[in-house]
Amino acid sequence: MTTGATTTGTTTTVTATVPGVNLPALRSHNAALVLDLLRAAGAAGISRLELAERTGLTPQAVSKITARLRTEGLAAQAGHRASTGGKPRTVLRLVPEAGHAVGVHLDRDEVRLVLVDLMGTVTGGRRAPLDLGAGADVVVERVAGEVEALLGGGPGEAGRLFGEGPGRSTPGAGAGALLGVGVALPGPLDHVRGVLHRVTGFPEWDGFPLRDALARRLGVPVAVDKDTNAAALGLSVGGEGGSFAYLHLGTGLGAGLVIGGVLHRGTRTGAGEFGHQVVQLDGPPCGCGDRGCIEALCLGAVARGDLDEAARVLGVGAANLVGLLDIDRVLLGGRTVAAQPERFVRGVGAVLDGRARREGAERAVPVGVAPGGERGVAVGAAQLLLAPLFGRTE
Repeated sequence: MTTGATTTGTTTTVTATVPGVNLPALRSHNAALVLDLLRAAGAAGISRLELAERTGLTPQAVSKITARLRTEGLAAQAGHRASTGGKPRTVLRLVPEAGHAVGVHLDRDEVRLVLVDLMGTVTGGRRAPLDLGAGADVVVERVAGEVEALLGGGPGEAGRLFGEGPGRSTPGAGAGALLGVGVALPGPLDHVRGVLHRVTGFPEWDGFPLRDALARRLGVPVAVDKDTNAAALGLSVGGEGGSFAYLHLGTGLGAGLVIGGVLHRGTRTGAGEFGHQVVQLDGPPCGCGDRGCIEALCLGAVARGDLDEAARVLGVGAANLVGLLDIDRVLLGGRTVAAQPERFVRGVGAVLDGRARREGAERAVPVGVAPGGERGVAVGAAQLLLAPLFGRTE
């Protein structure tokens, strides 16, 4: 049996039945299980006995883990609960303000930032115009400046705050450590190395090591992923279960895929390039170099003010995904959808309804608007740092 254990955003495989197990990684994995249950319990908290029952760990192991979490400021006593016999059980809770992460949504024409605590609650935010084509050095410096402004400090402040640890004062964030910065932006890109590929419309970014450049500038850990993947991760961590597609329509069009509760990036992290499926041979040219892509057709309709046509085209792409992956639902997001959500839900839903009738399905796959609004991508970007803390990795 293997168990994934994560402390830095990478996955360590631990073989539980073979001698020579990586004990530090195993301890981290067990702590992540406990932290995830503490987070799920909310303010009401959960007892050590319940933690042992739900994790399969021994009561002694749970006691050691919770003692360490309390020492680190991540857990605190939340009162007592009556037991069936003996003394009342002590109930523990997560301390949300013990840590924060910054989520950055780097779009083609603006940057949006949020500060998120361990419970996933947004405690601050910023938004500013930005030109992704201004050059790597300019963009990195602008993003770094916005992160420092969000934290309430000047240049170099992010790195200093990161070193303070749980329980210390963080300007603009309350008590707690800054775990790092998650950046979500249009793909394609290599999220493992944090290197951009040929971002549609901005070929000059091809091969740029954004993660390392921003980490050097800020002095904190940085994670990078596609905007749609980040949003889908945020939705999954926030409670969306099963298999779903998040379709993001803003300055571009893409998809984030969660299959069986797990974010699906693909072998080369290229899954979800939804906007560049060709649906009209010899159609209008697309920024990717092809013709007749859904993105070109959809954005063209938006530019003409024909949102009904844009929704219909989006529905055609969604129907292709449903037919290919047999997903449970479709969630829509992005600034264009946010401007007319009901119109897009109705238009995409009509296409899926028609397909369901033709196939004799009992009902169509439901369509809805993703919670979180225009901040959804930035919140998901923060989860690139937070999710591994709770064992929420691929």
